[in-house]
Amino acid sequence: MSGTNNVFSQLSGSTPADASISKEHGLAYWESVSADENGMLGGIPTFAGFANTSKIDLQGSRNFLAKFGIGSKPGLRRCKRILEGGAGVGRITEGLLTELLVDENEEGKGPGKVDVVEPIAKFTAKLQGKKGVGKVYVMGLEEWVPEIGEGENKYDLVWTQWCVGHLTDEQLVAYLQRCKSALAEDGLIVIKENTTVLGNDEFDKEDSSVTRGEATFQKVFQKAGLKVVKAEFQKGFPQTRTMKLLPVRMYALKP
Repeated sequence: MSGTNNVFSQLSGSTPADASISKEHGLAYWESVSADENGMLGGIPTFAGFANTSKIDLQGSRNFLAKFGIGSKPGLRRCKRILEGGAGVGRITEGLLTELLVDENEEGKGPGKVDVVEPIAKFTAKLQGKKGVGKVYVMGLEEWVPEIGEGENKYDLVWTQWCVGHLTDEQLVAYLQRCKSALAEDGLIVIKENTTVLGNDEFDKEDSSVTRGEATFQKVFQKAGLKVVKAEFQKGFPQTRTMKLLPVRMYALKP
């Protein structure tokens, strides 16, 4: 999750916020973070009243996918192959995505798999060899290229959360285009991210990331050749008199 300290807004006519992104700075920040759930969520669960943030987040994502008929409950369809961008230590991989996999697909190719992309090796070490985890790409989203071998399934679901702020707009467009090229016929791409309160783009010096406004997300999706088929704000996050999380929005995208 992108940090919320040291944020300054993009002013009209000024340099675009994403021009300030430094890959090296961002990687250094995440290398300094603990390889656990608390580290992935920027220390938020340690604050009084915020211990259940991850649980609430995962349930919101589960509910969102169910609206597209995807889930582990009876009557919902499971996935043969999933891609997770920015997997971290596998909070979402193990807390949501692996439960969506088929046990054995109809082509007899064995159980479904979640392929993960994550540039920090100490994070991916937590996922190596885990049940349901397929290919592990230790690289940034801007470097990842889909590998769909002959006879292999394309992705039924691509899930990317709390990490695209480390990509420039141009890199994000290119990443989404690559995801689109690897998407199954009825596949779904989901971006779940912080959004700014006032609609402008904001740069965070702490982890060298950008929190985008709604207008920027819409431009990016359009340039990538994707349509927003549904968008919802995450509900139920805790807040206190002195602390409130940024708005988090889920975008379901299709070609």
